[in-house]
Amino acid sequence: MPDDRLHVELAFEGGQMLRAVVREDGVRALEAGLARGDGGTLELEAEDGTYVIALRSVVFLKRFSRETRIGFGAAG
Repeated sequence: MPDDRLHVELAFEGGQMLRAVVREDGVRALEAGLARGDGGTLELEAEDGTYVIALRSVVFLKRFSRETRIGFGAAG
């Protein structure tokens, strides 16, 4: 996973959940949209496609810590 991508988890009213790997700037835009509290929608580019998020339906956003890899492998 490139350094600028993060794992996020969104929960929506009604119990649906979405886990995705998205670019960090997308996560920042999502956080800003939620902080504004004005509802609306946001297009979120993920590894598996584009999601259109109805911000007023988001109950929580979890931003996972970056992975740390321990083990053998090529440096670089």
